[in-house]
Amino acid sequence: MTLVSPTVAAFERDYAAQRSRARLTFLVVLALLLVLFLVTAGFSDFFKVSQITLADGSRAERWVLLAGLPRLGEYLYKTIPSLSPESLGEDLAEWFWRWKVWLWLLLETILIAFMATVLGLAGGFLLSFFAARNLTPGPVTLWVSRRVLEIARTVPDLVFALIFVFCFGAGPLAGMLAIAFHTTGSLGKLYSEVNENIDMRPLEGVKASGGSWFDQIRYGAVPQVMPNIISYTLLRFEINVRSSSIIGYVGAGGLGQEFRTALSYQEYTDLSALFLIILVTVTVIDWLSEKLRHHIIGLERNA
Repeated sequence: MTLVSPTVAAFERDYAAQRSRARLTFLVVLALLLVLFLVTAGFSDFFKVSQITLADGSRAERWVLLAGLPRLGEYLYKTIPSLSPESLGEDLAEWFWRWKVWLWLLLETILIAFMATVLGLAGGFLLSFFAARNLTPGPVTLWVSRRVLEIARTVPDLVFALIFVFCFGAGPLAGMLAIAFHTTGSLGKLYSEVNENIDMRPLEGVKASGGSWFDQIRYGAVPQVMPNIISYTLLRFEINVRSSSIIGYVGAGGLGQEFRTALSYQEYTDLSALFLIILVTVTVIDWLSEKLRHHIIGLERNA
């Protein structure tokens, strides 16, 4: 007969009680999530039932989500151009018939995204040190910087674009400023979270040697966060390319104005051509960003 020591028995009882509490917590959270899903689905008409016209002309009630899926397929089918092997060159030329205009607008889109990323990087980088609890000079600067970042990232970039179009007129400047403001808020939040996870000992060493707050940030914090800063910035640039290709829909420059024109005139094949241009551009940027990020991180590790 194997005797169980009191310590082992107490451990097993505590473990069983902990498992029971964990299961209960999991079930409660799961039930709450289910209730929230059902409530949200009701508000969003997820379970809405609608009447549709069948092929024979009769009317029937169907779940609106399933009833709308064929329309989605129909819409996508309209965007596919007619291509044949015998006249492939002519068909492609007809598909990308505005390629000169689109390439120029694509360049404008990339430049808008680049300039917005640079400005957002500068603003977010500076504010991130004031928005980090372990680095901020005081509670007032912490509160102010966090509220500024929240406003910048909470307001959609399309709303910023409408405001700047009203202020500066239609064109790339409005789009660039709109994306820059939103980028400042998003990157500033990410950067501040990185700052809060750094090792404070290098900063304490700089402070002990008589360094100012700026010296602590410059020599103690920045070297630690730089790889993450580069990674987040390159990712944001990719996101901004997509944003700048849409923000022109409200007159803020870039390819967005071509999307608006194609939708207005129901030129569905133009939409697919524009989509392919953006897809290839984002893919190339993502590949180059990954190579650059890995190269920089490798340099950091070898330093």
